[in-house]
Amino acid sequence: MILSVCPNPSIDTYAWLENLKPGHSNRITKLEEFPGGKATHIAMALQELGQKNTLMANWAGNTGQWIQQQLDLRGINISGISIEGQNRKCYTFRSNNPTFANTELLEPGPVFNSDHWNEFKTAFEKEIKDHELICLSGSWPKGAPKTATKNLIDCVNKAGKKIIIDCSGDQLKESISESFFGIHLNEHEASELLGTDSIEQIIEKLKEKVELIAITKGAEGLWLYYMGELYHSNVSLEKVISTVGAGDCLTAGIAYAVHNNFSSEQIAAYGASCGAANCLHEELGELRKETVEELLKKVVVKNIKLNTSNYAD
Repeated sequence: MILSVCPNPSIDTYAWLENLKPGHSNRITKLEEFPGGKATHIAMALQELGQKNTLMANWAGNTGQWIQQQLDLRGINISGISIEGQNRKCYTFRSNNPTFANTELLEPGPVFNSDHWNEFKTAFEKEIKDHELICLSGSWPKGAPKTATKNLIDCVNKAGKKIIIDCSGDQLKESISESFFGIHLNEHEASELLGTDSIEQIIEKLKEKVELIAITKGAEGLWLYYMGELYHSNVSLEKVISTVGAGDCLTAGIAYAVHNNFSSEQIAAYGASCGAANCLHEELGELRKETVEELLKKVVVKNIKLNTSNYAD
């Protein structure tokens, strides 16, 4: 099975609000709640694709219980540790008013300490024994060591397993000092980390340590470097409903294809199709298998020579 690791799960919430007046009472007209956190989206996407997987997380309070209940209904295995506090809620405002439509408010979530970290790391070392591929994605609770992701990569390497990471900030900066299987970066993360958003330069700087490199540039699609080859994949969408979680679903598509020993071209196709499928439905961070299957018929995948200057052509 695949292990999805979500250090900082959340309840992702759509909140409908007609207007926002500072200094006044503002009434939300409707709420919709979904299990959230980057690796939570990965776990749900994998399950929808028919891939059994486990979601490991730090669970806190009533919000943590609600997330677990929702995932249990989807048939996803749950593991991890319980900590004090409440898992966060993340609000996305929906409105016809463009000045604040899609504005996000993110709660801080629980606070980590050294005991929590030691307990989580121990549980992680036990969990990876039963999983061949690990997807470690998202932020950590406040108080976690900035080397947390790097340290878990080291555990995976020692166990002889594969890991795909998707993180940012200090966790990302510390992680690339290690060698590991795979990474997903968007163009902003790549630019902040490596000082460039050039596909060729990103690959050149990472390929000695990372075997699979997935780089995304929003509507421009996915560039996938794997086994010495570079592919660009994309699929055109007539209408985008929500992009929240698209990158996570893309990572899930890559993980699914890698786990099932698909070719590099197929991995690129699944990544782009799963990311796009997320954009076609209202549910936050989710996809539908039938949508992925339809998009796989339309996705365009091209083998790119690394010495070319225009990788999308």
